[in-house]
Amino acid sequence: MNVLLYAGVLAFIGGLGWTVNTWSQQIGDILILAVLSAILTACLWYCFSRATPWSSAETKSPNLIFDYVLYLGCLTWSVELAYLENRFHLLSGKWDDYAVATAVLFFFLAYRFDNRFVLSLALSSLAGWFGLTMSRWPSLQDSTYRESALLYGLVVGASGAFLRHRGWKPHFFDTYLNIATNVLFWAVLSGVFQREGDGWLFALLLACGAALVWGLTRRQFAFVAYAAVYGYIGVSSILLRNLDSGSAILMYFVVTGIAMLTTLVVIARRFGRDA
Repeated sequence: MNVLLYAGVLAFIGGLGWTVNTWSQQIGDILILAVLSAILTACLWYCFSRATPWSSAETKSPNLIFDYVLYLGCLTWSVELAYLENRFHLLSGKWDDYAVATAVLFFFLAYRFDNRFVLSLALSSLAGWFGLTMSRWPSLQDSTYRESALLYGLVVGASGAFLRHRGWKPHFFDTYLNIATNVLFWAVLSGVFQREGDGWLFALLLACGAALVWGLTRRQFAFVAYAAVYGYIGVSSILLRNLDSGSAILMYFVVTGIAMLTTLVVIARRFGRDA
């Protein structure tokens, strides 16, 4: 049910963005901005008027729809901000400034209302400020981009650990750690794919070992899966570099893929029994 409700919010925002983009000339800037501002204001008013007092510990939502209204408000802010820049170029295309401002706002809302989805939006906006965008991700040869990804992952992980140590929403640490882990793995994998020496392979194996140890000791299956999947991708890319036979490559993925899936299922069932 939660997934369906969040999907409904995303579908509404998608439709709203399409309407704004398609009918902006016919509807007019004033009406579009008025509607977007009204939705944003209504969402924020509802959340601030219904929210329980702030606490550094985990708090429950005051009612069933609270989190979805907050999520809708955050996404509406993103749509309105994009519209303002595309139409009026308020900051002359300086999207980094928008990204950091949006990240600050989303961090505030995530901590004020104890919402991990909004925290994920804040971390995504922060990634944009670091220059990490999906449009640039295929450019694996850009070492600067890879360095930015490594720096972002380390900053996010360290920030999550610091905030947990301070006792500020310590349950948010899992979100920080999951995002940082995936970004770091992708950055290391890009170095392996580009064949930039054995150092990246060593870094990948080290990261896999760390994720595996963390997952087993903390009883978090996700990190065991990260170690297995990312390690499998990286090692396979090395083993298959000089292999030209299509049938041999296919056989390799069939055999190793089945073995990998079987191992992960067995481990997942064991985690489930222990839980």
